[in-house]
Amino acid sequence: MTPTHQPSLAVAPQPTDHAQGPEHSRVTVIEYGDFECPSCKVAAATPKLLLERFPNKIRFIFRHFPLQDAHPHALLAAEAAEAAAAQGKFWRMHDVLFENQAHLKDKDLYRYSAGLGLDLARYTAEMDDHIYLQKVREHIEGGRRSHIRATPTFFMDGVVQDISFGMKALHDAVANAVARIG
Repeated sequence: MTPTHQPSLAVAPQPTDHAQGPEHSRVTVIEYGDFECPSCKVAAATPKLLLERFPNKIRFIFRHFPLQDAHPHALLAAEAAEAAAAQGKFWRMHDVLFENQAHLKDKDLYRYSAGLGLDLARYTAEMDDHIYLQKVREHIEGGRRSHIRATPTFFMDGVVQDISFGMKALHDAVANAVARIG
């Protein structure tokens, strides 16, 4: 019997990643997610819970992996999140997009941007020119090179985590890693 290959992270954490938690944390968790994915919405609370449970011990990174065939608004939502990031509000937009997952059309994204206090002239110009599309595509390519097929996909310290039976498996893996490292 041939052992199965565990997918591993193809793109190491980058300075341009959207991260929470200390840069030199003992454990790094990376999520490839899609703002229109129902399972990603369920998983959206996980980073906050892990950061609260293990303060100063983990770093959480979010990367875009919009599944455009299944989720027609996910790519534009990812671009909107990047436009918000350029104005220092990625995580606030991240939360708003998941809270309003059923409403991710242009006009909705504009309304959320206004609600976050973004410079709307800048937001509109950047969205019209799709200046963040390349960054989103780079995340997608990194996900493909990491053999991602579904969202959310989580990597802990570069190794994919099986969450097919729920997020408790990820919580347990992080707890074990933090305990092992001390």
